[in-house]
Amino acid sequence: MMSESQRTIVMTGATSGIGAYALARLAGSPSTEIIVGTRGDRQLPGATVLALDLASLQSVRDFADAVKQHLGGKQIDMLVLNAGAQFRQAQRSVDGFEMTFAVNHLAHYLLARLLLPEMAEGGRLEITTSDTHGQWPLAPKTLDPEALAHPERGSSVARAYAASKLCNLLTARAFAARDDVKERHITVIAYNPGLTGGTGLGGQPALGGLLAAAARPVLRFLSLLLPPLYSSTPEQSGEVLAQLVSGEVTPPPGRVYASHVRGKITFPDPSKLAQSDDARDLLWRESAAMVALPT
Repeated sequence: MMSESQRTIVMTGATSGIGAYALARLAGSPSTEIIVGTRGDRQLPGATVLALDLASLQSVRDFADAVKQHLGGKQIDMLVLNAGAQFRQAQRSVDGFEMTFAVNHLAHYLLARLLLPEMAEGGRLEITTSDTHGQWPLAPKTLDPEALAHPERGSSVARAYAASKLCNLLTARAFAARDDVKERHITVIAYNPGLTGGTGLGGQPALGGLLAAAARPVLRFLSLLLPPLYSSTPEQSGEVLAQLVSGEVTPPPGRVYASHVRGKITFPDPSKLAQSDDARDLLWRESAAMVALPT
């Protein structure tokens, strides 16, 4: 089981937004080692930084190898797959996949597959999703992994983001259903931080400042009718992420989806499509083929 005196955390998406606040919170705990994957040459207080480009499957494999080498046989207590991106225009990854699908879903699927054998009994696997997977007008109504990976020209980048968050949730459910995960008592969580201003998710850091602060009261008023429009701060959503990762908050038995809306953590049913075992298993099979792993 996870040691109370020492724990090892591996994170993506810890350099900004909710991940940065979660990192600061988790790094403040005693006897905690945190390994963060990120692009570029940077330093993060309280963490060991290893190179990771989620737009490259080879980089994901190299990062997984580097984590194993760094740990030297120690196990991972918490694997936090928090990174996510929205793109303003259609792009392809170095492997030829649609960029949103590649970064938000496929890279994290591969990383979780590669590092799962290194996880400790009683560990926690967290994948950040979004309520855009099912509660927004652009939410997908069907799942076609091949079409998401190689969309037709002119496909909506906004729809691609919502679909990638559906993939995150289905992936979490797939891991939770695995026999080895159950036998090792690994808790799997798909976390919806809710609408959070100031994360820089869309590549516009300015929205994290004055614009996000100005819009928040309006969105909170509108959320009285439409709860998903309630806008939290990165600090609030990051605090909840840290609580879920550390085990201060844990899902009820049989629940995977944790949702942070209007300042509260709930464990609701995700969308009907996200609950589909057929969709879950289809995504797992096709994702495995795309990253050249057995099912």
